[in-house]
Amino acid sequence: MKENLGEQVTGETPVGWRLQTIKKRAVIQLMGSRVWGRFNPNHWDVDYAKSTGLSAPIQTGEMTSAYISEMCVNHFGRHFFCGSRVACKYINATVADEVISVHGVISQKLVVEEGWRFVVDVWCENEVGDKKTVGTVEVTVPTADKDEIQ
Repeated sequence: MKENLGEQVTGETPVGWRLQTIKKRAVIQLMGSRVWGRFNPNHWDVDYAKSTGLSAPIQTGEMTSAYISEMCVNHFGRHFFCGSRVACKYINATVADEVISVHGVISQKLVVEEGWRFVVDVWCENEVGDKKTVGTVEVTVPTADKDEIQ
């Protein structure tokens, strides 16, 4: 199934719909910022990371979660910020300079009082297809008339 490039999820969106993939490079400059892991040299110091048995510094899980959130905001807009649920497992470390692709496919569409509750299977993988993060995101998209009232 083709990706839906930047299209918003609506009540008409079917199960199986693919969110547009985004790609990010794990750059050490961001990994070493205070926001993303400056407290732990495993996230920014090459020599320290190698001394602990890592091949290179690793990203914090929050960075991958931010990538997933960005993809969801691109398709759910402001609805992503109202009662959504994100549940992820970090199954492999993302190391410096890997290119990470973020994917999402709508796996369920439930009718709820407010509109539709979408469940999206999400995952992040590197350039050779090794999965790094897997999980689900749940977002409610209100019906048009309730959306206009808010």
